[in-house]
Amino acid sequence: MARYTGALCRLCRREGEKLHLKGNRCMTEKCSIERRKYAPGQHGQNRGKISDYGMQLREKQKARRIYGIVERQFRLYFEKASSMRGITGEILLQFLERRLDNVVYRMGFAINRREARQLVRHCHFLVNGKRVSIPSFLLRPGDIVEVREKSRAIPAITDSIAVSEQRGFPQWLEVNTQDMKGKFVRIPTRDEINLPVQEQLIVELYSK
Repeated sequence: MARYTGALCRLCRREGEKLHLKGNRCMTEKCSIERRKYAPGQHGQNRGKISDYGMQLREKQKARRIYGIVERQFRLYFEKASSMRGITGEILLQFLERRLDNVVYRMGFAINRREARQLVRHCHFLVNGKRVSIPSFLLRPGDIVEVREKSRAIPAITDSIAVSEQRGFPQWLEVNTQDMKGKFVRIPTRDEINLPVQEQLIVELYSK
């Protein structure tokens, strides 16, 4: 499946805000959006007023880029969310938060979601004692995620844990950094999903 392989900072500049795609770098003065707060490209500084459709599109693109998901997969999540009872936008975000690569990132075992996806693909994690190499694997309440014994000395994981302990963990997860293990306690509510996304605009876009 095709994935974006270009400069991540361009994505943040296109959306006009930090998406934290590079982890700790986004919190330093090296963050490109701190130096160039305008969209990339020749006409980035001369963009006119955005339309209603443009606002809806930007919210959808923002969500896709935060989670690192291609359009087809994102659309499938929306269709599944819209077929369920409840608020479609909130259910959509809950699906995205339940992905294994996202939970690995939230538990602090990776510095960002892209790194988490790579670590999952390389079979560095167990779910309920079994190896899982599918980043889109959806976790259920009660599932246990842990780093494989042979992977616990990987610098990317150990360095990320040291940083995440200072950052803190979501309330819907239980994390034991000493044992490199965590539990998916429950599905998060919208208030617990800290994202700069207006999901209602995404619903309006796909509902046309």
